[in-house]
Amino acid sequence: MAEIKQALPQKNNTLIPIIVIAGLFFIFGFVTWINGALIPFMKTINELTDAQSYLVASASYISFVFMALPASYVIKRIGFKKSMSLGLIIMALGALIFIPAAEARTYWMFLTGIFVQGAGMTLLQTASNPYITILGPIESAAKRIAIMGIANKVAGALGSVIFGALLLSGIDKIKAQFEVVDAEEKGRLLDTMADSVVTPYIVMAMVLFVLGILIRKAPLPNVEEALVEEPKVGETVKTSIFQFPHLWLGVLALFLYVGVEVIAGDTIIAYGIALDIPVEQAKFFTLFTLMAMVVTYALGVFLIPKYISQAFALKASAILGIVFSFCIIFTDGFVSVLFVAALGIANALVWPAIWPLALTGLGKFTKTASALLIMAISGGAIIPPLYGLLVDGKKETLILNGMGEASAIAEATSFGYWILLPCYLIILYYAFSGHKIGLKP
Repeated sequence: MAEIKQALPQKNNTLIPIIVIAGLFFIFGFVTWINGALIPFMKTINELTDAQSYLVASASYISFVFMALPASYVIKRIGFKKSMSLGLIIMALGALIFIPAAEARTYWMFLTGIFVQGAGMTLLQTASNPYITILGPIESAAKRIAIMGIANKVAGALGSVIFGALLLSGIDKIKAQFEVVDAEEKGRLLDTMADSVVTPYIVMAMVLFVLGILIRKAPLPNVEEALVEEPKVGETVKTSIFQFPHLWLGVLALFLYVGVEVIAGDTIIAYGIALDIPVEQAKFFTLFTLMAMVVTYALGVFLIPKYISQAFALKASAILGIVFSFCIIFTDGFVSVLFVAALGIANALVWPAIWPLALTGLGKFTKTASALLIMAISGGAIIPPLYGLLVDGKKETLILNGMGEASAIAEATSFGYWILLPCYLIILYYAFSGHKIGLKP
């Protein structure tokens, strides 16, 4: 099915929109990547197992399943700009839920706040990702998305450092006190820890509300997906989103990618702690992962599409992911932690490459396809808890076999990273052939 070439904004008219959208990516990068600090924090104040603690990531990412298609409907009704504004305001409301959650020190209330913030991010992402993809030529879409990734991960690095300092500083000493105080005093200590999230989330809510109002005034040009011509004689008209197998394989690849990206960023602090690395050092480990991603994003901006294609970047990323996964499992201590951080190199260009490959040839189905790709972010809700279950199960087995608890925790947390391998293998398949299925040669 032939397509009419899209009328795109002139190059000199895209700079301001790119800056504005990069600002939005900065915002949900900041909010998303504080989970690395929230997971060990919530595990402590709510006295959770590993699997339970990773529900922090699940609550955020599962919202993409429930809200992506409604978000697509909202965007069709009110447009990209108003949808972005609404997404920011919903995120602000989610931040405010942390206040009563901290007062009650109730895990499900914290998860509710995280879920509401995830709903706002779903709307924001469903609008901003296709917008930046179709703002210019599809061949350079990965380059533009890589710029967005830099903004996202720099914000994530700042968020992980700031919230790591706010929430995790002194946590080792507090845990030590738990061993010598009675239940009532322990409860008071936990309540004090929980209260430390109130001020940061009030500030976050205020900033998000203001930005939600300001985005309505932003000079964002109207862009639309390519129009579809009348079919030529002998051509088959595609009438359903189900007639694009390369899209559905892209959804699967993106689902798995988000899962491994979240594991790389959200488990690394807990992994370092399990390896007996002090919290004062481990709280910076998410920063390592994110900085690895930023450097690789910068390379992507320089290399794509002038020197390498989007498909080649995806192939290289998947291969590196497989190599680094083996290295995590078969090395020890801080070296193993560094290989978890190195997953940032493997992960950085996967998202920018899959989006344009999956949206190729979608035409009028672009908005619905974008919603499906956003739903794939739910991989971050499913795969990290599976990692946690692997860790819990292996730890229990090792302890039953007579291994000491500290050694069992260290070995089990390393064992859990086996879950990465099938994910990267499927991404590798999509990079080589999956993205071509159903498209004309």
